[in-house]
Amino acid sequence: MRLGTDGPMLIEGPVEIALPDGGVVRSDRFMVAVCQCGRSARYPWCDTSHRRVPPRSRRGSGAP
Repeated sequence: MRLGTDGPMLIEGPVEIALPDGGVVRSDRFMVAVCQCGRSARYPWCDTSHRRVPPRSRRGSGAP
């Protein structure tokens, strides 16, 4: 597993993820990107929605 500061969690597959509602999703891909920002329309999988907003590390810093 690889964690970045402003992107998805990358996990070597296959993976099985238990969702908060009790559901389970699976992927047989060799690498999967799991959403960490909560904006993905394909949650729990990343759809790159995190790219459409400023990175978390820059919020509130006064940077344009």
